[in-house]
Amino acid sequence: MLIGWTQSDLATASAVAVGTIKRLEAKRGPLGGAAATVWKIQFALESAGIEFINSDDGRGPGVRLRNPS
Repeated sequence: MLIGWTQSDLATASAVAVGTIKRLEAKRGPLGGAAATVWKIQFALESAGIEFINSDDGRGPGVRLRNPS
């Protein structure tokens, strides 16, 4: 747990319905849903200090906490 958010916390921070968050989390595989929904969730997580990592380092994509500046 990188930031300790519940589904409700993420829904509030991203302005996405908690039911949508639940459906997205329940589905296996790549994140589906409308592009605008994905961007809202990503922006909320990045604003909370999550950094998305591309697969360019040979280990695949992932997430980590951003280094404090």
